[in-house]
Amino acid sequence: MEYAQLKPGRRFAPLHSLLYYSQRMVTYPSLRRLVVRALSGAVRLRQGAGSELYASTDAEEAALDDLYRSGYAPLGNLLDDQQCDEIHAWLADKLLIDRDRVRPGFTLAQRTEAVRVADYQLRDVIACPHILALANSPPLLGLAARYMACKPTISALGLRWSFPVPGSDSALQAFHRDSEDWRYLKVLVYLTDVDDGAGPHVYLHGSHLTQAPVRLRFYSDSEISRAHSADMLLTAIGTRGFCFAVDTAGIHKGTAPALQPRLMLQIQYSLLPSYAYRYAPEHYQGALLLDPYVNRLIVRPDAWRD
Repeated sequence: MEYAQLKPGRRFAPLHSLLYYSQRMVTYPSLRRLVVRALSGAVRLRQGAGSELYASTDAEEAALDDLYRSGYAPLGNLLDDQQCDEIHAWLADKLLIDRDRVRPGFTLAQRTEAVRVADYQLRDVIACPHILALANSPPLLGLAARYMACKPTISALGLRWSFPVPGSDSALQAFHRDSEDWRYLKVLVYLTDVDDGAGPHVYLHGSHLTQAPVRLRFYSDSEISRAHSADMLLTAIGTRGFCFAVDTAGIHKGTAPALQPRLMLQIQYSLLPSYAYRYAPEHYQGALLLDPYVNRLIVRPDAWRD
């Protein structure tokens, strides 16, 4: 996903900047909830609630309760070993983009030891087996619709490798908060086995309910440990295919891998588009029947089926 230019300069996007910083400036949780209620009501009037399309199971209700209370909800292994194998095989010759510095695209086999974090391009993520199907699966769309209280929007979709590299960690691997929209959640899926040595995701329990600063910043490990007990830090460990939902308005980090690389899928569901991005929907040639509203930011209209 390409980021929008939110500050004056080349390719400055003033409307994106206004809409993005307007929600950043509202930091009081009670006031944000009022805005969310109004916006979700407006979306329901135009698009419906969304949740009525998907039956709610006990497991999904438990995940929703976890999200409201904790900000983190484990969802189990939603991809099996064969599906993970097919994803890896398809990605083998696809180009990666280094997140830390400008360099030509490269395949996984061509990656140099200096590359710490790298992403696949959106067109390859969309065409990859099982990715769109999972993002549009009833359990995930139903969870997102109930958390948003309206039909959700897929506002980001990405596949990212994180590699063990000596030296300072990437800024992406320090504790921080996100500010993508008035309300949103991310579903993260491990596509490699992740233990303590492979860079697990760590989330500060309940921090999505606390007031964020106007100016977002990074938090050191020592700062977090001084302010919070160890049992407040929830560490997501699992075999490949393991899936969990997080409200990343709370404090979190993807730990830097120490021993094994990590491949992770990120699906972001939100109330509105995330105005931090410049959206360029891609063609989709598969057979899935996609909801035009849910997928409008990532898939071109010629993919819709009657």
